[in-house]
Amino acid sequence: MSLLKVGLLVTGLTALFVVVGHVIGGTTGVVIALALALVTNFVSYWYSDRIILGMYGARPVSPEAAPELYRMLERIAEAAQIPVPRLYILPDPQPNAFATGRSPAHAAVALNQGLLDRLGAREVEGVLAHEIAHIKHRDTLTMTLVGTLAGAIMTLVQLGYFASMFGGMARDDEEGGGGPIVALLMLVLAPIAATLIQLGISRTREYEADATGARLTGNPEGLARALLKLEQSAEQIPGHATPSTAHLFIVNPLSGAGGMMLGLFRTHPPIQQRVERLLRLAGQPAPAAAR
Repeated sequence: MSLLKVGLLVTGLTALFVVVGHVIGGTTGVVIALALALVTNFVSYWYSDRIILGMYGARPVSPEAAPELYRMLERIAEAAQIPVPRLYILPDPQPNAFATGRSPAHAAVALNQGLLDRLGAREVEGVLAHEIAHIKHRDTLTMTLVGTLAGAIMTLVQLGYFASMFGGMARDDEEGGGGPIVALLMLVLAPIAATLIQLGISRTREYEADATGARLTGNPEGLARALLKLEQSAEQIPGHATPSTAHLFIVNPLSGAGGMMLGLFRTHPPIQQRVERLLRLAGQPAPAAAR
């Protein structure tokens, strides 16, 4: 992910911050929103990994506690020529995983407990390789920045709406503030806009991470099998992910939330297409379930 794209995404979310502030509180709202945006950008750059890991109650795992998992992680990191990332386990029954951190030297991989419970060793290896590929490509900086900023925008909108109910918004047309109806519209539209900006993170990054992960392990079939299992489980087992961070995970954790939710927050390419690409790398035809 290029620095230019990171800058464009962060600028877009910052601009949305300012627009929300203008609607909520006119000129004063713009000043407050801009200040909040600057603080959020700073905090999310330096601490977004800690924020997101803390949000999900992730616990660090030591090499002594999971020696086989750590050996696998070290082997893949060495193949990718990056430092070994920190490893965390999320107490979530839905099988899933994500990577976070501002650089390969400050990165972490988080696995849901459900993934460890349901996947075999070669499948876990494929997932770890996919996440290390994101770290190697420096996708994690963009992913964590956008997730934190999008969540902050949604929180700002909700606070503005509740403030409007108690007369806390600027109502003078010259100030640019709106009334409760405008606040209600912003409550609906701003999160959608934030999500659309999230979609500016090209879905090709998932294809690229799949391909790189497959090369790192030499086992495309393991990741392909893992993706099929993860998609099926995501449809059956509710997860604890939020819409603002759904794009971090290897498969969409909101798949089981219904068709409308799935369509609105789809930040991943279809699993069937990812599996087909992986199996082509392995020189195998796609199974009927993945066609």
